[in-house]
Amino acid sequence: MFEQIKRSFFSIASLVLLYSCGIIEKSSMHGFDDGYYKETKTNEKVYVDLSDENIVVFPISEGKVSINSKFSFPEVTFGKDLRLNKTSLDIDLTSILLKFRPNSGDIPSELTTDFNIAIYAGPRFDKYRIRTVTDPIGNSKYKLSSRGFDFGLFAGIGTSTIGPFNTKDKVLSEYNGMLIQTGIAGFIETDFASFGVSAGVDNLTSPDRNKWIYNNKLWVGFIVGIALN
Repeated sequence: MFEQIKRSFFSIASLVLLYSCGIIEKSSMHGFDDGYYKETKTNEKVYVDLSDENIVVFPISEGKVSINSKFSFPEVTFGKDLRLNKTSLDIDLTSILLKFRPNSGDIPSELTTDFNIAIYAGPRFDKYRIRTVTDPIGNSKYKLSSRGFDFGLFAGIGTSTIGPFNTKDKVLSEYNGMLIQTGIAGFIETDFASFGVSAGVDNLTSPDRNKWIYNNKLWVGFIVGIALN
C-alpha cells in the first residue's frame, strides 16, 4: 500500500511539473480573463478588461461595448463590489487519487491508489466577486474571489495489480495490468484548486479481463484536475 501511495504521489507531481506554473496559476483563477460576462444582479452582459493593476468593466449597449460608460476597480468608491458569472467549456487533465471498489462476493471492499490519468470535458459555471479594498497605508487595490462547479465525462488509462486476490486464484502470479477507464465527474472550483467526486468503470486490456473481478464494475473516487483551456 505504501508503494502504491508513493507511486500515485509522484505521478501527480510529474503532471504538475509537466504543465508548468503558468497553467496551474491560470487554473486556480478558473479562467478569469478579458471577455464577456453577465452581471449577477441585473443579468446584463458586460465586457471585462483585466490587467495586473485594475479591472475595467464596460457595459453592453445595443450589442456594442459602451466605452463611455466604463467603470473600474479599484477606482470606484470604497466598499463597492461587482458580481459576475460565466458559463464555459472546461477541459482538464485529471487523475483519480482514490478509487473505492465495493465488495464482490467474499472479496471485501477495496480502496486503491493506482496510477491513472484521463481527459475530462464538461460545462463549467463560475461566479466572481470583485471589490475595492485598501491596505493599512491607504493604497487602494482590487480583490478578486471566485467559486464554481462543473460536471462532465472523462476517459483515460490506468493500472491495477492483477493477481490471486482479485481474480479468485484464477491468476496465480501478480502483475500490473493496463486499464481503460471511463466515467462521469463533478468538480468544485475554488481559488486554489479543482477537486471533486467521480464514478466510472475500468476495463482491463490484458487477456485476464474476464478473470478480474472488478472488470467493468462501478467504482467511486476522489478526483483532481489541471485546466488545459
